[in-house]
Amino acid sequence: MDIKFHIPDFMHHFRLNLTLADYMKMRPEAFYDNVRIGSVYGTFPDMIWNGGRFLQGQCDERVIREIINQLNRRGIPLRFTLTNPMLEVRHISDPYCNKILEMADNGLNEAIVFSPMLEDHIRSKFPDMPLTSSTCKQIEDFDELKNEMEQDYSLVVLDYNFNNDFEHLKALPRKEKAELLINPCCHPSCKRRKEHYRSVGRSQIACSETHRKNPNIPYQPEPFSCECMRKTLYQTTDSPLHINPVELYEKYVPMGYCNFKIEGRSVPDVNVLENYVYYMVKPEYQSEARLDMLLRLTKDVKYFS
Repeated sequence: MDIKFHIPDFMHHFRLNLTLADYMKMRPEAFYDNVRIGSVYGTFPDMIWNGGRFLQGQCDERVIREIINQLNRRGIPLRFTLTNPMLEVRHISDPYCNKILEMADNGLNEAIVFSPMLEDHIRSKFPDMPLTSSTCKQIEDFDELKNEMEQDYSLVVLDYNFNNDFEHLKALPRKEKAELLINPCCHPSCKRRKEHYRSVGRSQIACSETHRKNPNIPYQPEPFSCECMRKTLYQTTDSPLHINPVELYEKYVPMGYCNFKIEGRSVPDVNVLENYVYYMVKPEYQSEARLDMLLRLTKDVKYFS
C-alpha cells in the first residue's frame, strides 16, 4: 500500500517540493518504504476561490503553466484549495479561476472544495477533476463523517479533532479515502477556527477584486491575530492533535490509513522541510537528507525554460 503525503504549497514552496520529489527519486533508500507525494496543494495568487490561507500577488500564465508542467511530469497532482467559505453566486463565473482550472484540467490535477455551489460548478464544468472534501467543513459528528465518506469524493480530509480518537478511527469505513492532518498548529476544538476561515475568505475576495481593477495596489488583509500560526514543527509535537512518525507507520498505516496531510502553506521553507524530513525520512538518514536538500536549494537550478 502506498503511503501518500499531501504537501504544501505549489507556489510558495515550489523549488522545495521539486527538490523533495527529485531527491526521493535519487535516494529512495533514505525514505520509508512505499512513501510518495500524493499531491501538492495550494492556489495561484489572487484566486478568489482560495481559502484556508490568504494569498496575494501576481503570476503570469507562463509561470502557471510551467508550475503545472513541472509537477505533473513528475506524476504529482496539483490540488487546488478552493475552500473560500464566503463565496457568492457572482464569484463562480470568475474568469481567472476558471481559466486556471481549464489549464490544469487533465485528469491528474485535483481540487479541495467547501462551498456546495462551487462544487456543483466544478463537477459540471470540469467533470474529470477529482474532488476532495475539505477539513474546513469541520465535521465533528461521527455519523455525519461516515455519510461524507460515502459521497463522491476522492478523499475526505478529517477534522483534526479525530486525529487521536482511536475508537472512531477504528470504526470509520473506507479508511483509504480518509486524509489525516498530521501536524496541526491549532488548539484542539478551537472556538475561533470557523471565524478565521471566514476572515481569510473575506480578505481573499476583497484582495482579488481590488487587483482585478488595479494589480499594483497592495492589499492589507483584515487583521486576525493567532499565535498558533507562528509555531514551528517542534512547538506542535506536544499537542494532543499531533501524530508522530512512529505512530503513523506503526499504528495508523496498519489500521488502513494511507493519506496524510502536512500543513505549512504560510511558513518558511526550512520549517516545511523539517516536516518532510521528520515524517518521510528514516531516522538514520535524516541529518544527511536535510543537509543534501538544503544544499540543493542553494544551487541555481533553472526550472523555467
